[in-house]
Amino acid sequence: MKICRFQPVVLQAPESRTNYIHPAPIIGVIEDKSVRELSGDFAGGWKPGSRVWPLAEVKLLPPSVPSKIVCVGRNYKDHASELGNEVPPEPLIFLKPPSAIIAPDEPIVMPPISKRVDYEGEIAVIMGRSFYRLSEKDDVTPYIAGYTCLNDVTARDLQKSDGQWTRGKGFDTFCPFGPVMETEFDVKSATVETFVNGVRKQIGRGTELMFSVDVIIRWISQVMTLLPGDVIATGTPAGVGPLNPGDVVEVVVSGVGTLRNPVIAQGN
Repeated sequence: MKICRFQPVVLQAPESRTNYIHPAPIIGVIEDKSVRELSGDFAGGWKPGSRVWPLAEVKLLPPSVPSKIVCVGRNYKDHASELGNEVPPEPLIFLKPPSAIIAPDEPIVMPPISKRVDYEGEIAVIMGRSFYRLSEKDDVTPYIAGYTCLNDVTARDLQKSDGQWTRGKGFDTFCPFGPVMETEFDVKSATVETFVNGVRKQIGRGTELMFSVDVIIRWISQVMTLLPGDVIATGTPAGVGPLNPGDVVEVVVSGVGTLRNPVIAQGN
């Protein structure tokens, strides 16, 4: 089931075809070329409503509103190698701020203080329940709401010069995710691909993760309470590279869909 957050698109004036307003966000499920409203929540489940909109007449938003985005670094061996790093002996985690989030089709803005901004396509997990300190025996499945696409946009030069990753990972617009949350998803059979201007730059498989999703979730839960809607990005495969104004970057996760974002210079 493909769950989404969306806003119906409404014309502000009858004579206008470009001046739209967007009502309050709604939770829905995508059914072919339409979106049906849902009621409920991550923990209690979803119930279909009666209101339906054509998919072409809604704006898709990030599928959750997380309190935090927890990312796993160097979780693909080949990606660690391409940047001259060793694979860490334990999951290497860092945070992106919620202020970095943008929706599908919204622009990634290049900060003028960086000379190298990279794409990093990833499979991301959305939490469905609050939890803390899961044991090795705990099944993580009841805590997962679903999976989505995420682009861990990174100012690579600042990441390297700072020696820690907060600034390089934390700019506004540096965390597109969506367009939907897939509730029926098998990580082991999944692939993640990144395309820039239609050319494939990355491909990775869920089976290539150095630390599996269940290991990652348990590890993070030893540090912090995870809340419904929180996002965990599982790492990026080899093939990261620079973005430039005018580019269009797409992250494709099999079974989920395509996260598409244009790239612009600040001030455009």
